[in-house]
Order: sequence, then structure tokens, then C-alpha cells
Amino acid sequence: MDDIWKRDEVESPCVKLCVIHPEARLCVGCYRSIDEITQWSRMTPEVRREVMAELPARAKGLTKRRGGRSGRGL
Repeated sequence: MDDIWKRDEVESPCVKLCVIHPEARLCVGCYRSIDEITQWSRMTPEVRREVMAELPARAKGLTKRRGGRSGRGL
């Protein structure tokens, strides 16, 4: 009976840390572009899965700035 209410939908990768990296133009929380974020609710499950598959590689390519002396290379 409960199967009627289940949906085969790809969940959003949003972690509610919504800050756009200035050079990469990606969210530092979920690694999606602004266009992907705004269009997420209109994407098909297939397109969402494609985006989700790309996120781990984006995360590796996004360098995080370190503060203090380590950020200045001292």
C-alpha cells in the first residue's frame, strides 16, 4: 500500500552551505553551478543523476583557501 506514495526521485545534494566559489563559480557546499541549482526541480531524474555523478570530481578540483600563515605560504 505504501508503495503508492514512493517516488523514484534523485534527492538534492544541497547541504545548506550556499556560497559560490569566486573562480570556479560552483557552490562550495554541493558543487553545483548556479544554473544547476536553479533548474534542479525541473530536471529529469536522468539529468539529475548525471549531475550527481560529476560532483565528486568537482569537489576534488575545488581548492579551499586556508587562513593564517598557511594561507600566506609562510
